[in-house]
Amino acid sequence: MAEGSKALPGALRWSLGDLTVTVLNDGYLQGSLDLVTGIPKAEAGKLQAAGFRAEAPRITLNAFLITGPGRKPVLIDTGMGGFGGETLGRVPAALALTGVRPEEIETILLTHLHPDHAGGLLADAGRAAYPNAEILLHADEAAHWLGDEALTRAPEEAKPYFEGARKAVAPYRDRIRTIRGGEVLPGVTAVPLPGHTPGHTGFRIVSGAKSLMMWTDVVHLPAIQFKQPEAGLVFDVDGDQARATRKRVLDEVASERSFVAGSHLEFPALGFVVRDGAGYSFVPELWVAAQ
Repeated sequence: MAEGSKALPGALRWSLGDLTVTVLNDGYLQGSLDLVTGIPKAEAGKLQAAGFRAEAPRITLNAFLITGPGRKPVLIDTGMGGFGGETLGRVPAALALTGVRPEEIETILLTHLHPDHAGGLLADAGRAAYPNAEILLHADEAAHWLGDEALTRAPEEAKPYFEGARKAVAPYRDRIRTIRGGEVLPGVTAVPLPGHTPGHTGFRIVSGAKSLMMWTDVVHLPAIQFKQPEAGLVFDVDGDQARATRKRVLDEVASERSFVAGSHLEFPALGFVVRDGAGYSFVPELWVAAQ
């Protein structure tokens, strides 16, 4: 990007049967290989280089908007909001491109309560960014981050994440509905994907013969984790469970040739997974401009 220029909002629509799924790019988190667990740092660096990516990875962040005839707009996650730096917090600008106003959104499906997914719930001065929205959240996720004893039992280094989660949902305290799985809205099914967090949840969106599996944080670093699913992140609450979930999901979507989307797949973040030797590769969906 040219010096002094600002990033343009990122929003891209995909048709899914009678529905439209719009990817809303929130920007990126600047990471390092110190975030990677489960494989040697040198191996992670080689995989980054082989994928034509810088050694210090930039982790893409996306949210998703679901719209369609006869239904209110639904948002999956909200981006980082004001919890991040200048490379983040772009969901509101991307949403504005769609013509959907924040007050029109009546349901927010939260995949989990990490700040890059829930931080955008807040507007300035701690107000609800989506004043008419109900939040749907896995019961185990709510218990882990929001329970009465959650903050006191949290490790000292993790307390800011617990405090941030509680702050993000505070304006919605009377509008949180906990779920465990199954159909949560017409054509939208919650799919528990525990490990990254206890209530980490993906959503399968179905319209007619078309379906899309939004797997949220199964993969954070595409150049590394598709090739080497053993690789995790320091942010995984249960690294072993997250690794097992990643291996299972990658095997399933490759076998089923499922259409997938991810919070941290590189924008516009929709495509397919194929087996590639001992690992996998991601094949982006072809985007064609509407006529």
